[in-house]
Amino acid sequence: MKRSILKAMRLMVLTVLLLLLVKLPASAQTARHYTELTFPPLPEIKVPAYTRYKLDNGIIVYLMEDRELPLVGGTALFRTGARWEPTDKVGLADLVGEVMRTGGTKKHSGEELNTLLEQKAASVETSVGIASASAGFSSLSEDLEEVFDLFAEVIQQPVFAQEKIDLAKTQGRGDIARRNDNPGGIAGREFQKLIYGESSPYARTVEYASLDNISREDLLNFYQQYFHPNNMMLGIVGDFDSQKMRQMIQEKFGNWKPNPQLKMPALPNVSQANKGGIFFVNQPQLTQSYIQMGHLGGLFNSPDYAALNVLNGVLSGFGGRLFNEVRSRQGLAYSVYGAWSPRYDYPGIFVAGGQTRSETTVPFVQAIFAEIKRIQDKPITPEELAFAKESVLNSFVFNFEEPSQTLSRLMRYEYYGYPDDFLFRYRRQVEATTVADVQRVARTYLQPENITTLVVGNAAAIQPPLTSLSAKVTPIDITIPAPRTTATSQQ
Repeated sequence: MKRSILKAMRLMVLTVLLLLLVKLPASAQTARHYTELTFPPLPEIKVPAYTRYKLDNGIIVYLMEDRELPLVGGTALFRTGARWEPTDKVGLADLVGEVMRTGGTKKHSGEELNTLLEQKAASVETSVGIASASAGFSSLSEDLEEVFDLFAEVIQQPVFAQEKIDLAKTQGRGDIARRNDNPGGIAGREFQKLIYGESSPYARTVEYASLDNISREDLLNFYQQYFHPNNMMLGIVGDFDSQKMRQMIQEKFGNWKPNPQLKMPALPNVSQANKGGIFFVNQPQLTQSYIQMGHLGGLFNSPDYAALNVLNGVLSGFGGRLFNEVRSRQGLAYSVYGAWSPRYDYPGIFVAGGQTRSETTVPFVQAIFAEIKRIQDKPITPEELAFAKESVLNSFVFNFEEPSQTLSRLMRYEYYGYPDDFLFRYRRQVEATTVADVQRVARTYLQPENITTLVVGNAAAIQPPLTSLSAKVTPIDITIPAPRTTATSQQ
């Protein structure tokens, strides 16, 4: 018995060894250096078939069937945003976006919605950002009708329950109390203020006082001002029949009355608040510095957007100049980046920065400036151009892996008034970008004289001191304004 067991074990071991011997030579033979690898051309971006139409009440609808999985998802966009909330009620838009869902509807409380959706592994969510508001749902195909009904209900019949407003405010106060715990968060927040200005809707922050100023009536007024069918786009993608979907949309949204008096406010003006200068947030507990530096940027629809993105590829990422020079060769950074970061309908920012040891803070800042000057003064190499273009195009195609990604982009283009073929134009323009184009946009758009530099770090440990960069270093006070003695919610 023992001999038969031993014989069987030897046979198993021998079999495993034979399999390994068969596989190892093949893998060893195919192992090549990465520079010897060849890849097929990038696939063409194809927009899946979709339908666009408009309801009588003004809702613009996109339908895109995708039968690969038994799932359906949808998004409603509303033309609004936090940039239009009153200056003394900062945080209002965010509360609207949260409590619109958590506060329940005329038919179901927030808890009842949670239970109904959890039973079906579905979701309905709402939010309000800087430049838009959205409501979304996801569902199994078999549960589409019930989930879509709840989705329509949340959009058209929110009640903004007071207890949920109070809860959201309490959570908001907790966020305020913790906002200086993360030095990276401090750097990002304060840098936005330096570029756009503290009172700009693109940079202002929620305070205890502004939360206390917000009442349930404010949430209702904000909702009633912007949430109307003639201010809505609806996109649905997934496993459904378009004809039945159109009927369902008509049934759930067709009777929603438009607002003939709807008028959108003008976009806020944008200008750079600080042009140049060194600013500092002292955090004595830190052993490294968090640095952001840059100036006001531009829009996606710039004729040079594609060339600027290739410029980003030359500067940033693995293999980019900042990584190779500042991090690898000089050893000045844990992380380093630099990018022209545009927006759809208001200027974005050119921002560079990273994290470095306290004692290398000044050399790090100097190295960033040196790389900006170098890319302006001397043409990049053909190899750098090819690498950057390949990086940009390779990453771009991943934006279209799923039909839902493509649908979201199509809706976004219409929302901001961009042409339908914007994505195809962009790819062609990237492919056509030359060495001369990169140097031209670097000289035109990068403005070293306007670069504002923010350092969050330990003043005692930064040697040489920041005054070696500029005689004037402006301190920034990040003390959180104290809440009222008795914070009360306005009813």
